[in-house]
This record gives sequence, C-alpha cells and structure tokens, in this order.
Amino acid sequence: MEAVFFDMDGLLVDTEKVWLEIETGVMARLGGEWSPEHQTHLVGGSMERTVEYMLAVSGSDASEATVREWMVSGMVTTLNGGVEVMPGASELLDALRDEGVPVALVTSSLREIADAVLKAVGRDRFDAIVTADDVTRTKPDPEPYLAAARLLGVEPVRCVVLEDSPNGVAAGTAAGCAVVAVPSLLPIDPAPGRLVVSSLTEVTPADLRALIPA
Repeated sequence: MEAVFFDMDGLLVDTEKVWLEIETGVMARLGGEWSPEHQTHLVGGSMERTVEYMLAVSGSDASEATVREWMVSGMVTTLNGGVEVMPGASELLDALRDEGVPVALVTSSLREIADAVLKAVGRDRFDAIVTADDVTRTKPDPEPYLAAARLLGVEPVRCVVLEDSPNGVAAGTAAGCAVVAVPSLLPIDPAPGRLVVSSLTEVTPADLRALIPA
C-alpha cells in the first residue's frame, strides 16, 4: 500500500448536515424549498452542479455567481466555527501516519471550504490536498484521485480510497484504486476491491492493505 486518500465531506468530517443547513437557507433566498431528498441528488458532486440544480428547482433568475457566493460564504462562515470529525477518522489518519503511509485529502469541495475544514482538522496531517480548484473534472471522474497519486508519486493500483458517496466510490474505482466505502446519505453495495463498513472505527491500516492486489 503506497498511499491512502481520504474524501472530506461525510467521510473525514460531518459536514453533510452543514451543507443541508446552508442549502436550505440559500434556497429560501431563491424563493424555493429544500429537503434532505433534494440533498441526496448532490452528494459527492461539485459546486457547479449544486448551483445549477438549485436554480432549476427554485426557478429563480439569480445568477450562478450569486448563488455560488451565498453557498461558499455560508459554508466557510459555519465551518470556521468548528467541525466534527467523523468517528474513527482521526484515529485511522494518525495510525497511517505513524506507519509512514502517505495520506492525501481529495475533495470535490472548493479550496475555500477545504481550507476552513483543515483549520480544524490540521493541514499538516496530509501530504497532499486536491480540491475542485485543482482539477478540470470532479468526482465521479477519476481525475481527482489520479491527481493525488501524481502529487505523491504513487501508483493508483497500490492506493486505497476512503469514500462515503457513490460518486466518490466511482471516481476511486475508475482511478484503479481499492475503495473503502462508509455510506452516508446513499447506499453503496460491496464489490470486488471494495470494502463497505458502517464506520471508520471498523477499519485499520491492516484492513486497507488487505485490499491491495498481490
């Protein structure tokens, strides 16, 4: 195992409820309504997709730039007040670093949002960081994970991706990585090269190594 890649929202930190709060507030400004069912359409997706979807649902004539600004400023302000790390995530991250395994954060969120999370989690705990600002195509495209592998100088087939969304799992699989899925808002089925668990408390570095093909 040459490296491990952590997703951020819903996997490393419990931000899905924050996204729901901010999306609900922005949709109210657009004159529409928002629900957890709407949110499931956007799990693991990009900000561009979120903005387009919200404008389509609301029927508002607001500009994409305006909605994007509302979303980003709302997320950053809330996250600057603190963020909850998901169960087992910090312990697994520390265990990997203790064993000298390179670790990257790979997220479809914008850099501003990732920076707000990293203030709480610790930027120095990651050897590389890939955000939506660093790629031309976000998850489910494999580009983010391939970019992380290049930054660390490792082979994707010798890496493990930790994800909570179908989009993220698809990106990791397409990149050639083994995948550990911790489903959040949407179900994820087991598959070859994929371990599905209910929490990262169930996972150790040895479990991750067992997923790497001989």
